[in-house]
Amino acid sequence: MRIALFPGSFDPITAGHEAIVRRALYLFDQVVVAVGVNTDKHYMFSPEERVEQVRRLFANEPRVSAVHYSGMTIDLCHQLGAQFIVRGVRNAKDLDYEQTIAAVNHQIDPSIDTVILLADIEHRDISSTLVREQLAHKK
Repeated sequence: MRIALFPGSFDPITAGHEAIVRRALYLFDQVVVAVGVNTDKHYMFSPEERVEQVRRLFANEPRVSAVHYSGMTIDLCHQLGAQFIVRGVRNAKDLDYEQTIAAVNHQIDPSIDTVILLADIEHRDISSTLVREQLAHKK
């Protein structure tokens, strides 16, 4: 079974994230959305809330699951048996960052490949930061 891990903060999950997951389902048997926990960041939603948001969004797709984690993404891949890491990029800045992370992950474990998917044009300007700002102003 081809299992892909899609790691990120997902604070909150956006239409762009959703599109990447749905496209990844064409390539992989299972996609695990891995909600990261970074103690240096301040989140709008708790890890449990973010995981629940993902689960609700993909409630009708049995090949998508969600977990939260802290630590190294490669370690989670090993725990879950994931052979791939999926990343979405919106622009050249994202691509540069993701290439660096992919190279580090490859040095740690060359058997886990990173697959980078380009964001759909209609999602290139969407970010969790922008969505959080919109949510904060609606309160």
